[in-house]
Amino acid sequence: MSEIVYPPVIRAAKIMFKVLGLRIRVEGHENIPATGGAVLCSNHVSYLDFIFAGLGANPAGRLVRFMAKKEVFDNKVAGPLMRGMHHIPVDRENGASSYIAALKALKDGEVVGVFAEATISQSFTVKEIKNGAVRMAVAGKVPLVPVALWGTQRLWTKGRKRKLWQRGTPITILVGEPMHPKRGDDYDQVTKELRIRMQELVDKAESTYPVDGKGQWWQPAHLGGTAPTPEQAAALDEAERAERAARKAAREAKAAREEK
Repeated sequence: MSEIVYPPVIRAAKIMFKVLGLRIRVEGHENIPATGGAVLCSNHVSYLDFIFAGLGANPAGRLVRFMAKKEVFDNKVAGPLMRGMHHIPVDRENGASSYIAALKALKDGEVVGVFAEATISQSFTVKEIKNGAVRMAVAGKVPLVPVALWGTQRLWTKGRKRKLWQRGTPITILVGEPMHPKRGDDYDQVTKELRIRMQELVDKAESTYPVDGKGQWWQPAHLGGTAPTPEQAAALDEAERAERAARKAAREAKAAREEK
């Protein structure tokens, strides 16, 4: 696969991180296979997570093809970059096509990145996840590798102003031991185990983070932060889904009226 875009983007990102003095710590990159396909499953706390999850695989010499909502690919600036890096667009109304594309990438020996929570966790804990990542790993006959990111939410997350130029922010990237789900397993049970492992990695990242977040908006409520509780975050997500559905219905109604 031609790699004209991805390597320069990585180099540019590393230069920017250095300029900003980001204190990036990567642990466990040896858990990512040096060759062959793998599914990387990361928690999701920031709009920048695909950059940092990909950076976690960089010491292993791997480029990650992330599954991302197709709206990102429609963006005039981000779209060409996403396509140039061979990331995989996800159409929520036609998920089969993205699944097939991801499976092909796995069988071609690529590392595919998945944010199984689907949307950013506003509680900064790992939300309930579906078994798509497990099914993909089984179908591709590849390992499933959990990843935890921490600190990325301080740069840019849902409901907060971007602080992309904030200097000296610590960023922790932890890569866990691979799981090897297989046909015949209870996929839902394996998914529960995956979520537990992801949360354990997040807990470790939080406990070793060099900045005390107690009382801070970016720290989970159960650790003394002011982030929404998981229940409050779920209510926020539901309200957002309802608003999105209402906007879609309004657009469709308007289009129907214009066709008459």
